[in-house]
Amino acid sequence: MELIKRRKTPTVTVGNISLGSPFPVVIQSMTDTATADIQATFAQTVSLIEAGSELVRWTVNDEKAAQSVPEIITMLRAKGYQTPIVGDFHFNGHRLLAKYPKTAKALDKYRINPGNVGKGTLHDDNFATIVKIAIEHDKAIRIGVNWGSLDQELLTEMMDDNAKLKEPQDAKEVTYQAMIASALRSAQYARKLGTKKEKIILSVKMSILQDMVNVYSKLAKECDYVLHLGLTEAGGDVQGISASSAALSILLQQGIGDTIRVSLTPQPNVTRAREVEVCKAILQAMGLRYFAPSVTSCPGCGRTSSNFFQFLAKDINEHIVRQMPHWKKEFPGVEKLKIAVMGCVVNGPGESRHADIGISLPGASEKPIAPVYIDGKEAVTLKGEKIKEEFITILENYIEKRLGAK
Repeated sequence: MELIKRRKTPTVTVGNISLGSPFPVVIQSMTDTATADIQATFAQTVSLIEAGSELVRWTVNDEKAAQSVPEIITMLRAKGYQTPIVGDFHFNGHRLLAKYPKTAKALDKYRINPGNVGKGTLHDDNFATIVKIAIEHDKAIRIGVNWGSLDQELLTEMMDDNAKLKEPQDAKEVTYQAMIASALRSAQYARKLGTKKEKIILSVKMSILQDMVNVYSKLAKECDYVLHLGLTEAGGDVQGISASSAALSILLQQGIGDTIRVSLTPQPNVTRAREVEVCKAILQAMGLRYFAPSVTSCPGCGRTSSNFFQFLAKDINEHIVRQMPHWKKEFPGVEKLKIAVMGCVVNGPGESRHADIGISLPGASEKPIAPVYIDGKEAVTLKGEKIKEEFITILENYIEKRLGAK
């Protein structure tokens, strides 16, 4: 697989995390608890961090939320969690940051929405207040444009100018241009106020896949700022996961994007950390980052009369999840291993040979045996009632032998 060449950007440091082209694409997420609820926000933040979120964003929408921020961050640091925390500000961020300097100091980054900082002369004044506080505390800012809250004064101005042209552009194209203009003009103003380029991150989120891909592609050609990617309001469950995966993958494949978030509508009884799990799966599938051994497993067909391969694939994935905290410490590089769990002779031996270690289970009309392949060669044949247990033992021994301390 050809390595993806990342778009060149400066380096932005947020707490203990570095963003930009020299560094891996960073995963972030956002809590959906009321930040004023200290225990709930602490608990969900820990859950997101332990799932692999490298930046966590909190809503800071009122005084109680602002007052809670330093206390929750102190609790996190006391427990050893150093993950940077981002404050999400809309409408009143200038007032909250000015009134609560401890909050301004405690946060690692501020998210500013140019469409929600005020209208008329207040727009620039309020934006400047947040930027100056960020400069005072040496904090990074994300200028996050969203088409659901796009600066209407700017959009109207650009629509009016477009209407005067002999050949006006499509309204959607003007909206793209307004999104980009909002981000770049805001960044330019922030720099005029004294913000360094290495403190600025941009995003231009839209909720329709093709729109989002188009606007980010255009923005990437016009600047070299660090970019945060996300398909906003993507939906939930299969819809949200599919749309986000497709949108992010298109851009990442072009080398666009330095940090990502998957925004999923919460589902009953589904952890918020699902967002993080999807991000990790996208990056690993694209070969951009590795988090745990990957399992190649077949979908099944008329040849797979037994469902044993389904349960074995599930059991192996669950075993990996349980073992990763230990494996990660003891066996560096384990996250790049490829394991195959196949269900019949058609593709089973081939896929197993391509994996580091694989098992080809018998399909319909095949002998009740399961050859195991290690490093491309058939190593042993399993049969009987203990295939799962025996294969897991072989897997554990293989990892220890290949990656253990010499």
